[in-house]
Amino acid sequence: MSSLLPPQVLVVGGANMDLKVQTLAPAVPGTSNPGRAAQTPGGVARNVAETLAHLGVRVALLSAVGADVLGDTLLRLTAAAGVDVSPTLRVPEHATGTYTAVLDNGGELLIAVAAMEVMGALTPAAVTRQEALFRDANFIVADGNLSPETLAVLLRLGREGGSRVIFEPVSVPKAARLLPALNSGHAPWAITPNLAELATLVGTEVPDDAATIREAALKLHGHGAEVVWVRRGLRGSLLSVADEVHEFPALSADVVDVTGAGDAMLAAFLAALLAEESLPEAGREAHAAAALTVESAQTVVPGLSRAAVRQRLVQSTE
Repeated sequence: MSSLLPPQVLVVGGANMDLKVQTLAPAVPGTSNPGRAAQTPGGVARNVAETLAHLGVRVALLSAVGADVLGDTLLRLTAAAGVDVSPTLRVPEHATGTYTAVLDNGGELLIAVAAMEVMGALTPAAVTRQEALFRDANFIVADGNLSPETLAVLLRLGREGGSRVIFEPVSVPKAARLLPALNSGHAPWAITPNLAELATLVGTEVPDDAATIREAALKLHGHGAEVVWVRRGLRGSLLSVADEVHEFPALSADVVDVTGAGDAMLAAFLAALLAEESLPEAGREAHAAAALTVESAQTVVPGLSRAAVRQRLVQSTE
């Protein structure tokens, strides 16, 4: 990535080291299970940023890591992938964040634990100091690791700079951090929840039914969000804008590990929009990126490219 050009996308949020452990047989609760383990760079914001870089997008990462060996490794590997990590904070007072995921023998997530105290360093003041980046970026991705106060500042900077802000909730508890902004009429341009996160944002249960999802999405449109893109797992996704809805099926895939699929979807979606594709085409490319990701043991697919994503999409229709 050239340092002479501003980022097309600024990604703000979590960067951590992932420890992924997987059972070799169906998991048995309450006892030790034979398995395998791997440590890789992770964090929703960081994963999105790295995937964007693989897809040919100029991208910068604003995150926070400890002044420790894990932080050194995380930044080195992320920079090597093509991400501008210079905005990321080094925080001596906290350890670099970690995310421990336990997968069953089929690659599905059983439980995960995120130790992300270092993210508290991304204060409103810390974000404001990067104001120039907000003016330059076409898109700003904010994940749910940010505090409500920091999200409010980020949304203001995005509005003032003319950037489109996308909020990725990360989890059900963290989705609630967007509620103060929604209730004050300062919604992001797009929100990308799963069904449980959508329920948190609208304050009511949302069954996996297209009409009900659309009804919930309309509530978020009423708060000012232009795009609501709801992930439905094996049933694909539903993308809602004010006057139309698009449903996308999940592409068939030989699942190895589901970790990172949502991050890949968001990155591929943005890469397609930057290439001036329509929202429906961007959604389809997103599902192709997700299929490639779940078929890989890596959280971010090595060597991923937009050509590979488009080829996977073509294969799915043959």
